[in-house]
Amino acid sequence: MPYRPEHRANTRARILRGARTLFNRRGFEGVSIDELMASAGLTRGGFYSYFQSKSQLYAEAVAAWLAETPWSQWDGINVDFSAADAARQCVRAYLSRQHFEDVDASCPMVALPSDVARSDRMVRKAFEDVFKAMVDLFDESLRRDGPRDRGRALAIAGMCVGGMVVARALDDLGLADALRKSTEKVALEIAGWSRSK
Repeated sequence: MPYRPEHRANTRARILRGARTLFNRRGFEGVSIDELMASAGLTRGGFYSYFQSKSQLYAEAVAAWLAETPWSQWDGINVDFSAADAARQCVRAYLSRQHFEDVDASCPMVALPSDVARSDRMVRKAFEDVFKAMVDLFDESLRRDGPRDRGRALAIAGMCVGGMVVARALDDLGLADALRKSTEKVALEIAGWSRSK
């Protein structure tokens, strides 16, 4: 009996979901193609019928994260990208305790920066696209509130990513929470969004 037409798309999506989780947990280099396929309940033999390389899979997994941000599943966190204050909501969601704790669905910019820096061009480009999307969101909000300031948007995005990377590396949960909250406060102040409720 032949597979239903949606079978291939569903299988591909399953591979992408599993890959995103494994990449976040163990990094790009720390995961084999066998493990990536096993996480989707498949064998290595089928990998190349879906992806040309592990780098392509990574690039698509990162793009999928951007399209399906996980904060809709986090208690008390909501980002409405059509709202005037979407950038402020994004800063708060990004530096939230929920994002800190959700390693599996975490932003790849937090989980994988050192791996990405040592990876091939396709992987670095996927990572860069996610960062640029974040900067663009901040830049657009800053432009609505006053003159364009791409530098400020870059700095805010860097603070968000860096704050979460360092917070995740700390054993002292109190210090990690203080770092996240301080980073959020300063990022919102730099942007002029701290006045918003």
